[in-house]
Amino acid sequence: MKKWLAILIVVAVGVTLLAAGAFAAEKENPMAKWNPDFDPSTAQYKIIYSNVSNPGLKGVYTGIAIRDELWKRTGGKMYFDYRPFSMLGGETEVFNLLQTGTIQGMASSSVAAPQIGPGFGLANLPFLLDTYENLDKFVADKELMAPFLDSAKHQGIMGVNLSGYGQYGWASTKPIRKLEDLKKVKLRIAEAPVNLLTYKAWGINPVPMPWPDVPVALKQGVIDALDHTGMVCMVTKKFEVCKYFTEINYAQGLFIWLLNEKWFNDLKAKEPELAKTLIDVMNEKCNEMRAATLKQQEAMYQAAKEKEGVEFIKLSDADMKELRRRSVAVHNEYADKIGPEYLKKVQKLLGFEG
Repeated sequence: MKKWLAILIVVAVGVTLLAAGAFAAEKENPMAKWNPDFDPSTAQYKIIYSNVSNPGLKGVYTGIAIRDELWKRTGGKMYFDYRPFSMLGGETEVFNLLQTGTIQGMASSSVAAPQIGPGFGLANLPFLLDTYENLDKFVADKELMAPFLDSAKHQGIMGVNLSGYGQYGWASTKPIRKLEDLKKVKLRIAEAPVNLLTYKAWGINPVPMPWPDVPVALKQGVIDALDHTGMVCMVTKKFEVCKYFTEINYAQGLFIWLLNEKWFNDLKAKEPELAKTLIDVMNEKCNEMRAATLKQQEAMYQAAKEKEGVEFIKLSDADMKELRRRSVAVHNEYADKIGPEYLKKVQKLLGFEG
């Protein structure tokens, strides 16, 4: 009996150590579970590509899907060296790396992208690219999509396509059931021009704050609500603290898939078929993952309700109508940065009434 007990203890300790080792390895190397099942060292061309977020989100996983499909289609000739989890730094730092050609590409969040091209601010205008249907309609219209993707051409950066990370709302520690309730909370928003314009037009005085500061600010009570997508709140465990989520759905979190234009043009001159394959694969996987993001959002919301006890709230029709009415001023004020005539065409396509 003692012998068997000793064996069981040894086995249990061994399993615990293995689990601890695996956890430590994953913490030390966040890409451990996402690494390719092929040897990339034989690739003739290597594309270093950055993203700040977690591949657990389908919009971020897009890069993994591109990597694997590109390897397959090029017969191992091209390796898409994808670096999510801010492995190359924050987005402002990575913009510089991309512009100088130190890296070949990045999937920039739509919140940060206006830093390199004000035209990218179109993505954050309230109640424009707010639904999955509107987003797909915009992407499918090549005539209107092209100027958007060219927003950073003056910086030597070209856009390819979009993926997403869900619809924006308010995660909070106390319920926000009507617009009046916003006066009772300290709401964090991103430090981004369109977001600041939006909340000013809505008559709300938010707390602009970098995303990395949010966990401590929530814990210390500096904020008790935050503007973000429910999917990001789920993945980053914000719902462990915030037990309410008000579904405003005024915009979608998007990743804009960018490439250094000089690098791409050089590739196109040397290997036109390879360059075409790269763009084809990026477009295909972005389109696939946008559809997958809608399904993932539905699944995550259900899990948040069942596992985290989060209550999902919708504002009244009257309050939503009021937010839309106030949002017209945001469109009007930002129009010069996008191009007024261009913006009118996009508004018409997507049914935004100014």
